[in-house]
Amino acid sequence: MAALKATYRNTGQLTTYSAEVLQRLEAAPHFQQAQVVMLYYSLPDEVNTHDFVERWAESKQIILPVVVGDDLELRTYHGRHELVQGAFGIEEPTGAPFLHLEQIECIVVPGVAFDSQGNRLGRGRGYYDRLLPRLPQAWKIGLCFPFQRVEEVPTEQLDIRMDEVIS
Repeated sequence: MAALKATYRNTGQLTTYSAEVLQRLEAAPHFQQAQVVMLYYSLPDEVNTHDFVERWAESKQIILPVVVGDDLELRTYHGRHELVQGAFGIEEPTGAPFLHLEQIECIVVPGVAFDSQGNRLGRGRGYYDRLLPRLPQAWKIGLCFPFQRVEEVPTEQLDIRMDEVIS
């Protein structure tokens, strides 16, 4: 998979894939209907969500994760002007924590790989594994490039499946 990522990154294919994947996300009924959505601000090897976050913040309440120690704290996105570089080089919003987790209707989750059963392979630090149980009401959408879809992701008892995977 690493070789594929490098090849696509070198050819600019990730930009094209990002646009296609985000178009599918926009068309997803659970995303369309949700008023409070948790997204992520992407790393260079993930579906690029930067402009997507900005665009949808005009019509939805967008929540972004912030790494605080071993956990993800959630904060409302108010614009690029409030972002600071946080853990792992990810831009994160400043401001007060978003405490109304029950209001989040849809959560978009990045991953290294996803399988057809909605199982997710993350980066190994368990941030989303600890966060997702706190959001049982939210529709969970895994977001990835087509080459990140695999036949089977190894799982453990505490892993939480995505309700939908878009690639």
